[in-house]
Amino acid sequence: MKDDGYRGIWYMNQLTYDEYVYKYSGGLGTYCAKHRPFAVYCPQVDKTFFCYGGTSRDGHRRLIHMVSYYDHETGRVPRPTILLDKKTDDAHDNPVISLDREGYVWIFSTSHGTSRPSYIHRSKRPYDIDEFEPIQPTRLDDEGKEVPMTNFSYMQVWYEPEFGFLCLFTKYNCPAPRTNLFMCSEDGIRWSRWLRLAAIEEGHYQISAYRDGRIGVAFNYHPRGKGLNWRTNLYYMESLDFGRTWRTADGIELDLPLTQVDNPALVRDYRSEGLNLYLKDIDFDEEGRPVILYLTSRSWRPGPEGDPRTWWVTKWDGKVWRSIEVTNSDNNYDTGSIYIEGRTWRIIAPTLSGPQPYNPGGEMTMWIGEDGGERWRMVRQMTRGSERNHNYARRPLNAHPDFYAIWADGDCRKPSISNLYICDREGNVKMLPGEMRGEAELPIRLGAI
Repeated sequence: MKDDGYRGIWYMNQLTYDEYVYKYSGGLGTYCAKHRPFAVYCPQVDKTFFCYGGTSRDGHRRLIHMVSYYDHETGRVPRPTILLDKKTDDAHDNPVISLDREGYVWIFSTSHGTSRPSYIHRSKRPYDIDEFEPIQPTRLDDEGKEVPMTNFSYMQVWYEPEFGFLCLFTKYNCPAPRTNLFMCSEDGIRWSRWLRLAAIEEGHYQISAYRDGRIGVAFNYHPRGKGLNWRTNLYYMESLDFGRTWRTADGIELDLPLTQVDNPALVRDYRSEGLNLYLKDIDFDEEGRPVILYLTSRSWRPGPEGDPRTWWVTKWDGKVWRSIEVTNSDNNYDTGSIYIEGRTWRIIAPTLSGPQPYNPGGEMTMWIGEDGGERWRMVRQMTRGSERNHNYARRPLNAHPDFYAIWADGDCRKPSISNLYICDREGNVKMLPGEMRGEAELPIRLGAI
């Protein structure tokens, strides 16, 4: 079934009973940083396939999983495919996308917690989004028995043609409230045992990247007794053998799962500095060394009491971890992506305040980090005079210069419509059409609206 336009979900989390209304909120069709990827460029057909958390025409908060593509030859997008009504208003259930070596499109529909099921769908034809079929996945339990796999959270899917699917995800109370796990599958149907990576105190949020046989995972942790609004410390681990063994950046083999706060994977002790840490993105430089993008803050609450909210790039230089300050912005949930291009790096993120200041997002900007991310400067304000905050700019896998990021906007203080946007590598922004009359249309260049 096709929709007649591109509309993102509006979502909120936790009332704050002040002028900011919510802890975080807005147009969250490409939420969250722990879901990845939302888009994949396929040179075989010169298309960027993408998914997002959409919604119905008659409201803003009913989560519907949507799939589409951008045709780089024509510059057009088709009517998006309606894949699944997730039966929730929770953007934590947003989908992620992958393509296998034969070109089949896979959609992983996640769940926030264990009260709702998770799903996997595969396209019926390669490089085609018109029809999907449900997969009935199984996994091996701790005793080696094959059991149905019906629930996973914060899914991150990577595909290696010679190996198969590599997934980082979260499982609740396994044993930590949020436990970091890894699994793999050759065919996407039969999955391995779940490998517990980290289960420190009240658990973790993690982000991951994959390139040339290297899986990299950055994560924080929730201190015991403080609840999920406190997340701190920066950790990193990696695998060079498709998840069989894990080590630190300097090659120390790790005994898993990690259960102690002070362990060899610790990159920086932010708890001793009294700072929360919000993960944004991770990638590898041209030498295969990890680069982590994140933000630190003094409070979980929106508003000036959390200032300064500082964006950091922490990178492994082959011997030590180095942290470089990029800029400040005004909310913990301002989220963007980092791009590694030789010695010139980019960040696309909402680092300027928007129409709802101190709420998530703002005006989208582009930053350049010269000499391997050592010195950063803003080179372009990509949006301006917006009615709603822009947020969650996401980097496609194998990003094409013409489809370099995708994100959404939304009013952060009350439910609203949410438009979806893409940009090219130069920072030119286009809005995906909210209402379509034809079967395929050109996105609307910002400034021509």
